Amino acid sequence: MLCLCGQLDLLIRAQMQEFQEQLRQGCSPEESDTFQAHGSKILEQMLQCLEHLPKPKPQLEDYLDAVGLSAMFPRVEVFVIQGSPADMLERPPMDGYFAHIAKVNQLLVLSQQLEEDVRHLGSHKYVAHQLSVIYQVVSSFRGVDVFSETKKDIEANFKRMKESLVPDEGSRQQAQLPAAYVRWILDVTRKLTSAALSLPDELTDDLEQAVTFVSQFVSAAPPAGRHP
Repeated sequence: MLCLCGQLDLLIRAQMQEFQEQLRQGCSPEESDTFQAHGSKILEQMLQCLEHLPKPKPQLEDYLDAVGLSAMFPRVEVFVIQGSPADMLERPPMDGYFAHIAKVNQLLVLSQQLEEDVRHLGSHKYVAHQLSVIYQVVSSFRGVDVFSETKKDIEANFKRMKESLVPDEGSRQQAQLPAAYVRWILDVTRKLTSAALSLPDELTDDLEQAVTFVSQFVSAAPPAGRHP
């Protein structure tokens, strides 16, 4: 149900952006066929989830209130009750969840790709650009101490590393990093990969509400081999 609420919330947010674009163009807001089709499908799946509950089966809006999902996804609650998308005056607590997860995943993928390229590519021509993109992503995690040391490390070494890739005049050799910079970049990427995979407390603030929601059911689950 948590996943379905997340899907429906993203769908509603996309439709609200479309409404705003329609208004800017002087048109009356109108729901898209895609929104209606996908929204109806998700609602149907949510109702199917309720079929697994003991009788008497609650109404969907009552269930969302009871388990706390209505507080996490107020747009979904309004849609379930009113049947139409609406935005919130205040930013709901789950709005940052998907963006944060995407950013952590981006950092992980970029770090792993740079490590792979430094190890195996015959040319390191694009390493400076790759590291620059990683630096921008790291910098976007404001107030996260786990990245502060790595950020300073990149700032201190980036210029000289980039200069080491400039070929001598007339040289036909492909750009290759000196061994010392290869080791340095591998150290940087390993630290970033480890942080992204381990999710230290500093990286879980925007995930806290979803994690807390799931944890209440995990802690209430029966021991293996036993059934309620």
